[in-house]
Amino acid sequence: MILVTGATGLVGGELVRRLSDRGFRVRALVRNAGTSNAAKASALAQLPGVEIADGDLAQPATLASALRGVDRAMLISSSDAAMRDVQCTFVDAARAAGTGHVVKLSGIMPELDSPFRFARMHGEIEQHIEQSGVPFTHIRAGEFMHSYFRQVPSIVKSGALRLPMADARIASTDIGDIADVAADILTGPGHEGRIYPITGPESLSMAEVAVKLSAATGLEIRYVEVSAEDFIAGRLAAGASPYAAEGLAELFAERRKGKEATVYPTIETVFGRHPTTFDEFARRHAAIFRGEQPAPRL
Repeated sequence: MILVTGATGLVGGELVRRLSDRGFRVRALVRNAGTSNAAKASALAQLPGVEIADGDLAQPATLASALRGVDRAMLISSSDAAMRDVQCTFVDAARAAGTGHVVKLSGIMPELDSPFRFARMHGEIEQHIEQSGVPFTHIRAGEFMHSYFRQVPSIVKSGALRLPMADARIASTDIGDIADVAADILTGPGHEGRIYPITGPESLSMAEVAVKLSAATGLEIRYVEVSAEDFIAGRLAAGASPYAAEGLAELFAERRKGKEATVYPTIETVFGRHPTTFDEFARRHAAIFRGEQPAPRL
């Protein structure tokens, strides 16, 4: 049995679907499965081989039954103030349950001394996993291409991609590629103790991203540099919490230093897959970027 936490999120949901398609038994951990996440949980439950476990990473008492009989587990949770605590709690519960392998979705730059709060947390969680004695694999994923969905309101309203990136470059990753890599690790041998940096095949400036989105959508989209203060104000206006908005500003400050510009060939060299290009991603989701379809919640 494979357990997937964060199963109603973008990566978690894609992973559950891939494992089901491959014929594996999957237990999807869903918080509030009977209420706020009911529709997503119901959709996952319809997939062959998938069962739903109602549990909360912040409540250890709910994890014992979810972990019963689990051989391997995928650890994913929201990037919020509680991320370090809830993920470490899960690791402790997995160790107590005798789970044979924990795969963590981490960040591409999990530096313990990073100015970016979530990078520090990822580093601390990785350290906790490694010290726990549980066999592990870390998937260090770069920026999700899907994060550009946050720019849809600005694109639709004014044809602008507004970010504090200056002329820095970034190697973005399609979440489907991350899910494929995770599925390979969870269902194949030889990945214990390994750390895999995962990115897409190209490093792009925001001006180049705007050109690619323009070509895919038929819209005229330009990149507009904004200050960190204006970016935070925009995220707050969009409904983000101050903690999340300030965290994103820290992230973009690191990106302006080139921290996510490196292209890693891991998807191709280790897993034998061709990583998705940004052109392919943009064409697939052109209707979302034109505002014709709702964007999935990040």
